[in-house]
Amino acid sequence: MTRKSLPRLLGAAAAVVLLVVALTAIAGTGWAAPSAAQANYAPTNSAAPTISGTPQVGQALTASPGTWNSQTTPTFAYQWQRCDTAGNNCASIAGATAQTYTVQSADVNTTLRVVVTATNSSGSSSATSAQTAVVSQPGPAGAIKTTQGQTSIPASSVNLPERLIVNQVKFSPGILTSRSAFTARIHVVDTRGFLVRDALVKITGLPYAWVHTGPEVRTGLDGWANVTVVPTRNMPLSRNALVMFVRARIEGQSLLAGSSTRRLVQVGIR
Repeated sequence: MTRKSLPRLLGAAAAVVLLVVALTAIAGTGWAAPSAAQANYAPTNSAAPTISGTPQVGQALTASPGTWNSQTTPTFAYQWQRCDTAGNNCASIAGATAQTYTVQSADVNTTLRVVVTATNSSGSSSATSAQTAVVSQPGPAGAIKTTQGQTSIPASSVNLPERLIVNQVKFSPGILTSRSAFTARIHVVDTRGFLVRDALVKITGLPYAWVHTGPEVRTGLDGWANVTVVPTRNMPLSRNALVMFVRARIEGQSLLAGSSTRRLVQVGIR
């Protein structure tokens, strides 16, 4: 071996040593670098999942998985969640892992959303839908949600065996001290607890000669009707009470039958 060939042999040996060290390091890590690269190819969401259907007890909601970017066709898993009315404080609903979900009575006055998890051979990722509207109980035809969250129905939706109910009466003023006109506020619901609009309300004084009232008055969206009552000079101004007969009925139905209701009320006279 000549002096000139010795450096070449040393350089080749060093290269071999470096290669062995590099291969040993890679083997020791379990090929972590390629695994990290593979994770970059897990599905990524480009359009959030959506929910179709009516958020009402007994109705079926269906989740669309949204749009995903994936080198291979992913599989989808679903988890329905129940949230508060603002869409916060969400919790998974036990067993609600299908693409469709039937709204339950436990969901009333909450909102719902769905979490979709997409999986391919390289990994998985999740995306969440927007919340639904607040879940309600099913109502009759023409049902409307008021700003207070109550359900208002037209009087035409009240049919036997359901009936009207005069459940509240208010007077302004609360005690009569003169023969000036006063207002009677009559509130009408039905036997299911729905507010009833367009019910016809009539007040009759007892005895008849003590007050005059006008024609029937319709209840509004909130179930209230304002009736003006005008006392006559026959109404005594003494410690007494004015008794009145209140009737609420549905237009087109019999005055004495159907789903109509009647109630005796009174206001004090002082």
